[in-house]
Amino acid sequence: MKLRERITSAAFGAGWTLVCRLPESWMRALFRFGADVAWRRQGGGVQVLEGNLLRVLRTDPAGSGSADVDGKELRTLSRAVMRSYGRYYLETFRLQVIPDEQIIAGMHVNQENVDLTLEYMKNGRGVIYALPHMGDFEQAGRWVILVGAGSFTTVAERLKPDSVFERYLKFRQGLGMEVLPTTGGPHPFGVMAQRLRAGKLVCIVADRDLSDTGVEVDFFGEKALLPAGPAALAVQTGAALMPVSCWFEGEEGWGAHVYEEVPVPAEGDRKQKVAVMTQQMATAFEHGIREHLTDWHMLQRVFVADLDPERLARSRARNGNGNGNGDGALKQADP
Repeated sequence: MKLRERITSAAFGAGWTLVCRLPESWMRALFRFGADVAWRRQGGGVQVLEGNLLRVLRTDPAGSGSADVDGKELRTLSRAVMRSYGRYYLETFRLQVIPDEQIIAGMHVNQENVDLTLEYMKNGRGVIYALPHMGDFEQAGRWVILVGAGSFTTVAERLKPDSVFERYLKFRQGLGMEVLPTTGGPHPFGVMAQRLRAGKLVCIVADRDLSDTGVEVDFFGEKALLPAGPAALAVQTGAALMPVSCWFEGEEGWGAHVYEEVPVPAEGDRKQKVAVMTQQMATAFEHGIREHLTDWHMLQRVFVADLDPERLARSRARNGNGNGNGDGALKQADP
């Protein structure tokens, strides 16, 4: 193991031990301080974040351009996002010691669509929750398990070093999640299709495509690549595709909104149906991100204009007009 990987492994190990043992108020202050340090350094991730935020600020809900964004406004916003991102990590490390009663009581959600989710599952129909990198989706996952889902299946990139990935794997399994690695195991698309046909819940973080099979969508006034996997699963299995956004409520609460089901179009081939549904998913993500922009933790490139031209050319060559339909589009990045 390389020195950097050993340091990373040690840091995450400390996260799952010391953070749970020391006073929460100390840890909140420490993680906020760390977020501020990262923000001041303005490394590559923060620069990409500000580029992503700029796209949102420059468009109104109708998608038309607006006035130029003040640099101070952008920097203030990015600082708030980094603090929110730090809170995500703090709560991820502490989730194992947060009482289930607190997780349930602290969640604010449109319960009617959660009830619909549980009804679908009870009647044998699978449900796909597609989420952007927002708020604390680990807590949201634990919450939906506690209120009736029982468990769900998700997919995660195999992180380096392996020790960090194994810690995340055991952590999520301990919360009741089935985690499928993108590599080194059964193909996640096939396993998820099986779960959905059995009436189970599948959750996929889906606001960034890591494959060469992404769907090109309109996203905050520009083109972006989103994974085809959620829509492809819905088309193939008949499961309900329901976008979800998550955010933080105050200092100790959480919020989530489960959007209406994205229907499978009546016309078109499989590829065309996936493209239409992925665009509708992106539109739901836009709404959730605009409503809670400080909780969108997107420090990676999403927009076509920012992507590597060679990778983009491969994607377009493979998928025609960029409308992926593929099983390989289930890859997603952990924060």
